[in-house]
Amino acid sequence: MPGSVPPGTAAPDAAASPRPVRAGRGRGRRLLAPLLFIAPAVLFVGATVVYPLLYSVLQSFFDIGLREVVQGGARWVGLDNYIDQFNRPRFWDAFAVSAVYTVASVALTFAIGLGLALLLRRPFRGRDVLRALILVAWVLPTVVSANVWRWLLDGSYGLFNALLRALGLLEGDLFWLGRPTAAVAAVVLATAWSFAPFAMILLAAGLEGIPKGLYEAARIDGASPWRQFRHLTLPQLRPVSLAALLLVFIYTFKNFDTIFLMTAGGPGGATATLPVYAYNEAFEFSRFDTASVATTVLMIVPIALSLFYFRALRKEHSA
Repeated sequence: MPGSVPPGTAAPDAAASPRPVRAGRGRGRRLLAPLLFIAPAVLFVGATVVYPLLYSVLQSFFDIGLREVVQGGARWVGLDNYIDQFNRPRFWDAFAVSAVYTVASVALTFAIGLGLALLLRRPFRGRDVLRALILVAWVLPTVVSANVWRWLLDGSYGLFNALLRALGLLEGDLFWLGRPTAAVAAVVLATAWSFAPFAMILLAAGLEGIPKGLYEAARIDGASPWRQFRHLTLPQLRPVSLAALLLVFIYTFKNFDTIFLMTAGGPGGATATLPVYAYNEAFEFSRFDTASVATTVLMIVPIALSLFYFRALRKEHSA
């Protein structure tokens, strides 16, 4: 009969049969395990990055001076701090200085980085050593590189003036960091010198991704090196170039150490960028609310540019 047990065969023990595995519990463990692994990193980033940023933005809506920091009781003022700052000539002067400094630094950094990437693309003896020496400028702490440039441009015993005296082009002392135009040029040059190796790494990786066959075909067609660079290298490097420009812009726009250590915003506010302005508002004048307005603007501009970049990148990939 169907279902009957053959003679001489023991009936299976129901108690010994395996227990059914709960699918829901296994799926829950698989989902929980990755969260447990990333939880420390999320907590760390939230405590050291997200919370200070949100707290700084919230401060910009309160009237907070030194007394409120010590005693508490800050008063909500809404957008009054923003209206007050946007009506201040000093704020817009700092914004204009930041724009000039950032654009000049990004352009010079990209030009130097691209030149170095093209130079180090060709194999030659000592290329690895030269590449390592170039990376030293990026690896050095900002406090070291800024003080090196400050010493090079010192009016009394700086190396630059010593070379000019040796060549007979200068007599006496010339204080470069005491002249507005020269001071801006100096901080731009120091910033580009520090960030150019970073741009070089990104652009060198982009150059390695260009197929060699494209250059061979261009040479067969009779294209000159300049035409190869203009019509082949630059278009192929466009995605990497945009990423490099965006990252260098973000680093430069919020850069504080180089300018503060070299000029402290002087002379006469010629190098007083928004980060320096925010520092002075907070720690010189104890205006923590208006300093928060400046830092909020420092955060909004790179975020807006990043959103524009990712939107343009998405349109390019979908086209």
